[in-house]
Amino acid sequence: MDNLIPEPARTDDQGRCAFLLDRSTTITAQAGTETTERWLRSTLGAAFGLPLAPGREGAEHTIQLRLDPELEPEGYQLRTTPGLGVVITGGGPAGVFWGAQTLRQLLGPDAFRSAPVSPGGKTVIPFTHIEDSPRFPWRGLMLDAARHFLPKDDVLRYLDLLAAHKLNVFHFHLTDDQGWRVEIKRHPRLTEVGAWRDRTKYGHRASDLWDETPHGGYYTQDDIREIVAYAAARHIRVVPEIDIPGHSQAAISAYPELGNTDVIDTATLSVWDNWGITPNVLAPTDTVLRFYEGVFEEILDLFPADTSPFVHVGGDECLKDQWKESATAQARIAELGLADEDELQSWFIRHFDTWLTARGRRLIGWDEILEGGLADGAAVSSWRGYAGGIAAAEAGHDVVMCPEQQVYLDHRQDGGPDEPMPIGYVRTLEDVYRFEPVPPGLSEAAARHILGTQANVWTEVMQNRARVDYQVFPRLAAFAEVAWSRLPAPAERDFAGFERRMVTHYARLDALGVDYRPPGGPLPGQRRPGVLGRPIEGTPPNV
Repeated sequence: MDNLIPEPARTDDQGRCAFLLDRSTTITAQAGTETTERWLRSTLGAAFGLPLAPGREGAEHTIQLRLDPELEPEGYQLRTTPGLGVVITGGGPAGVFWGAQTLRQLLGPDAFRSAPVSPGGKTVIPFTHIEDSPRFPWRGLMLDAARHFLPKDDVLRYLDLLAAHKLNVFHFHLTDDQGWRVEIKRHPRLTEVGAWRDRTKYGHRASDLWDETPHGGYYTQDDIREIVAYAAARHIRVVPEIDIPGHSQAAISAYPELGNTDVIDTATLSVWDNWGITPNVLAPTDTVLRFYEGVFEEILDLFPADTSPFVHVGGDECLKDQWKESATAQARIAELGLADEDELQSWFIRHFDTWLTARGRRLIGWDEILEGGLADGAAVSSWRGYAGGIAAAEAGHDVVMCPEQQVYLDHRQDGGPDEPMPIGYVRTLEDVYRFEPVPPGLSEAAARHILGTQANVWTEVMQNRARVDYQVFPRLAAFAEVAWSRLPAPAERDFAGFERRMVTHYARLDALGVDYRPPGGPLPGQRRPGVLGRPIEGTPPNV
């Protein structure tokens, strides 16, 4: 009971007695809890080699799944009592599922394995009572599949890892200068050309090392449908990101007419093989608008509204030098009566906000979309610090807080010399645990616009799943508690107690095969000696 992560709101360990999970245990599921029933049977059944057959209401020695609309939709109660067994009651189907995740943790690290390590063994948990619900409705992870492609099975695995930490939003970064990762049938060259680059910079962009192996890959439309369905079964919303109008060189390399053809010869562009920000951005033309409307039509079909009410359009780091030089862009500014290139980007984003709203979706973008004005219904991912989120919330926009200085998990975890390809500020496990998504001084009305928070994982220096694991874990466990639990002020949080609970959680991560950073530092195979990073010294600014 003292090792649950995230920490529940209320627990009452009744001690002395215990519930025994064995071959006689059944599952009784009320209508509406079927996804959790299937998940329990597949995960706990596999981990312990148990059938977990269907039971009947009122039967003894069963795991009962119930709904109670008096609870919050994602809230739950978990009781283990003599005779009845385990009763998980959720305010909605998601609440039941999060209660099942708590049950899995109570059953010990072996519950996180794919097959029993002690066939025929019995698992005991104490009789207890837990009441719990999340602080924020948006508890997310952004995973960049554009810089380094992650195969579909790795994405499914990360959805399981999110679910294990009661995170409910998967922000799927699908396009960037270095690769286009989603099949669009009406524009096949996006993946025929845009999904592949000839080589890749190894380390930070200042590194002189290159991986000369062509890199790429993409998700077919059926792959995407599978990912979305897998997420939905775990009560995870998927937020697809198609980055516009910047970070678009992969698309322009596939379809040169999308670029500023009156400034450069876009036919000479290839998928970018380096990191940083490229000046090659989309042209503000009707041709480009119609092209991306076609892209988003297929995206909306792949990501249904019930799983993906938000669509992320990027909007970040759009260099406007080409627009300043482009007669076409300047003519568009004059035609629309705009003041400058910032307002031209605002016009671009507003067009797709209107387009998405008409189709029952909500636009969300990085905080640069505030520049030049923002449509009323649009939401903001505040990444450059708190300031963009504060401005957006005070203006009445919904906000997801994900400041780079606090929760960019590509930033290094330690200041030691063995950290692989060290990027950014040192953000330790404790630093993440003391992150506060709602900045002090925010008005009460504005604070209601903070939907929640997410951690972001940019993969420029993460070539494979093991490198992603190393950067994400164990810090994602601390972030999950920040997003779920109602913690005291950052300075008052019991990090020592969290570390004690992490001892058991490391065993869970071991059982799941997660290549996390050990508390004592990287293992020999996790180091990358001689590969240049970009460490930033000192305490990150609070901006």
